[in-house]
Amino acid sequence: MASLKLFYTRNGATEVTPRLAEAEADVQGLVEGAMEAMLGVRFLASEYSTGSVHGGRIDSLGLDENGAPVIVEYKRATDPGVINQGLFYMGWLMDHRTEFQTLVGDRLGATAASQVLWSAPRLICIAGDFTRYDLHAVREHRRSIDLVRYRLYGEHHIAMETVAASVAARAKAPKRLRRIDAAGTSHPAQPSSAAIAYVASAVDELLLGLGEDVKKVRRQQYDAYQRLRNFACVTPRQDKVLVYLKAAPSAVDLVPGFTRDVTGLGHHGTGDLEVQLRCEEDVERALELFRLSYAAA
Repeated sequence: MASLKLFYTRNGATEVTPRLAEAEADVQGLVEGAMEAMLGVRFLASEYSTGSVHGGRIDSLGLDENGAPVIVEYKRATDPGVINQGLFYMGWLMDHRTEFQTLVGDRLGATAASQVLWSAPRLICIAGDFTRYDLHAVREHRRSIDLVRYRLYGEHHIAMETVAASVAARAKAPKRLRRIDAAGTSHPAQPSSAAIAYVASAVDELLLGLGEDVKKVRRQQYDAYQRLRNFACVTPRQDKVLVYLKAAPSAVDLVPGFTRDVTGLGHHGTGDLEVQLRCEEDVERALELFRLSYAAA
């Protein structure tokens, strides 16, 4: 973000100088007012008290698109203690699951409360900048942590950039599946359980390989791939692999049997563009759509 320049181009070109907020609360207010749009997180509570014994206040509590609990901590500028502070609150959260689920039930309803994904709690730290020790700590940590740098431009614009994220281990795709006919000619394998397993593994490798900030979250019904927000959700079927992307269906030339607009239609995961994959060639065709959705997340 340090090299990014913004210009106001009416009547010439005037550079809009980036700045930090006057106070931490200003950043918090901006994000909490549009948390779902900015982070893909449904807002639950602000300055949530952890009780007299623990003696703290969590800046923001939320629930992400996959049902994972989210703690958001803010710092106006650089604060080397932001990660440890967030992890301190994470420990409290994991010890007070019933209290959190009650909060979710009060804000979002009983269904959301019953589906909280406790296997993947998240910490998002938003600050003016981070130290190199912060960046290293996140990459080595087993918890899901995102470090997000912000800048304000003018009176009505905020820019946010993920500068480090803890990520899942990269999976290795299995060997290419082929079949040999009587003449000794090699052909792609016909759709089968083994072929679909290959397609699913190849999709997994491609999605994780789109960027160092990609994380995989497993749910019973689907696997989600996210930066700050989900950009792909994958559901294997017996005869195909379904991938739901955040890319806008209106921006894509839809191909029957390959891509479909599922806006308003119920399905597992998030995203309105459905991609149907049955073979390796389909995966190769879908790569640009994966990249488009990743860039939009």
